[in-house]
Amino acid sequence: MAIKIDQAKIKDSLRLACGWITDRAMNHAETVGDEVNEWKYDFKSWKGCVQEYDGRANHWWAFGPVWHTGQAVKALVLAYQALGDKQLLDFAREGAAFLLQARLNDPKDPDFGALLSYEADEGAGALLANTSGMLEALDGLMFIGDQTNDKIYWDAAIACLAWVERRMFLPQEGLFYDRFSLKDRSTGPMKHILIRGFPGRPLLDDGVFLKGYQKTGRESFRDVFFKTANRLLKEEMPLGNWIRFPPANIDKGTIHPRHAFWWGRPFVMGWKEAKKAGQHVWPDVYLDCARRSAQWYLNAQRKDGGFFRGTYLDFKTDTFGQATSGILAACSLWRDLIVEGQGDEYREPFKLALSFAQSMQFGKTTDPNLEGAILEKVYPPDGTDKSPYNCRDLASIFYAQTVSMALLDGLL
Repeated sequence: MAIKIDQAKIKDSLRLACGWITDRAMNHAETVGDEVNEWKYDFKSWKGCVQEYDGRANHWWAFGPVWHTGQAVKALVLAYQALGDKQLLDFAREGAAFLLQARLNDPKDPDFGALLSYEADEGAGALLANTSGMLEALDGLMFIGDQTNDKIYWDAAIACLAWVERRMFLPQEGLFYDRFSLKDRSTGPMKHILIRGFPGRPLLDDGVFLKGYQKTGRESFRDVFFKTANRLLKEEMPLGNWIRFPPANIDKGTIHPRHAFWWGRPFVMGWKEAKKAGQHVWPDVYLDCARRSAQWYLNAQRKDGGFFRGTYLDFKTDTFGQATSGILAACSLWRDLIVEGQGDEYREPFKLALSFAQSMQFGKTTDPNLEGAILEKVYPPDGTDKSPYNCRDLASIFYAQTVSMALLDGLL
């Protein structure tokens, strides 16, 4: 049975989700409390930073704030395009300002352009910037740069790409070092990557190197994209995914919910570029990989449209721990294929996922911090009657992106 989505209601839902991002999740002061900054990130200003909310602990906290904020900026620009609310663009600028202050912006600094995308996996106060976090933040700068025609955003994105290419990319491997230490300006891989025998990871996130090439004509950016894509083709396992590399866990047989989004979705971009410019392999090699990633998501989608973070190689799942952001990430890939005339079979799964995510939105709540948010996951019981809800900002961010794109593309 075909799924019908009410456009007026989903626009209201989009407004509500954006309101949660801008009015609750986004910090509008220069500082945050110690409870939010438990990982001791060192930012000059916290204004514009997007935070997460744990309903069980009634606790706001900053986790991967640079790339989360970058994705929020992208979501708000798309929502502005879909809804025409100029306030959303103002909030997107505020988020982008947080990204700009998180970079090394002295042209005399040998690491000029680096985006200090701290993550929380090396211990509090480690101040190790995460390469994937840098790349995942750049699409937000590119989107707001295109929307406002203010060159400051694209200039920052290009400077970051140039730094990553120079300092973090391993051209003979098609891999990237994962960590940059601000303390001693050293670079290197994640510790657990070395155990697997890899010096780094194949980061194709958001296809930002290809976008950088298309903006500047800089051939080396294009080379980085295709060297990485070709390495991914060699390492693909299972079909449409990459369990050999974190954040997937090959020992447990689990695959991260956004893994095929970060690395599979850009193959649609690679297919279009290779088809246009000519490539040493057939362009359809890239399209076929994107379709395998799309099929992996389709196999992992639950009957009600959802998705679980603990998804195993055999597509069995854990009982708790859904990942609403995961199925919304799948929607972005499905959308790309549909728009390119390569994914009609994903139209109903797309709408099913969107309908599921819409049903995960909090309306009237006793906890005002939840109002408007999209539920990311439910914790397993812990023996108490505390709220089991985790409202990671990513669920609302990816929801706003997906709904906006669906409205702009006429997919509903």
